[in-house]
Amino acid sequence: MKVGILAVQGDYEAHAAAIERAGATAVLVRTPADLEGVDALILPGGESTTQLQFLREEGLDRAIEQFTKQDRPIFGTCAGAILLAKEVRNPAQDSLRLANIRVARNAYGRQVASDVQQGKSKLGGAPLEMVFIRAPIIEKVGKDVDVLAEAGGHPVLVREKNILIATFHPELSSDTAVHEYFLKMARNGKSNGHRNGK
Repeated sequence: MKVGILAVQGDYEAHAAAIERAGATAVLVRTPADLEGVDALILPGGESTTQLQFLREEGLDRAIEQFTKQDRPIFGTCAGAILLAKEVRNPAQDSLRLANIRVARNAYGRQVASDVQQGKSKLGGAPLEMVFIRAPIIEKVGKDVDVLAEAGGHPVLVREKNILIATFHPELSSDTAVHEYFLKMARNGKSNGHRNGK
């Protein structure tokens, strides 16, 4: 199982380490060619407008859209959640518009609120450790979006078909439950013959 990680900004190395601990191989992605042979993709934190500009300059925006059409899973964390959202506000910005959620970028004033919380989730097992760093807030989810975890009265981990989104940073926790769940999504998609659009 190979998981690509967008290696532009954010702690993509921590995501790579978490993926390796969860039993898969991490592949750093900077060009569309890097997606060849990859079973799933992670969009990590960072600055979402800078990342979106990079994706467009490299043609990765179109490659990622094609990736999702092949039913290969994508996981966005923090800024990755903003990139994947259908609607972004406060302030408004463009995105890949792949997940039916509305996200507020500066929901915590100037994005200065950061903390660590424990919370229940639909993943089972022990409560999740959720590390929030200048986190966006998911304000609204579409009817096909499954809320897997909440904190502070808002969804913080959601899934829509082959797209997983977290407003927190699971890569900064010793708990690999979220990455393991994402790998399960990838294995299920692969076993159902969705790899490379087959």
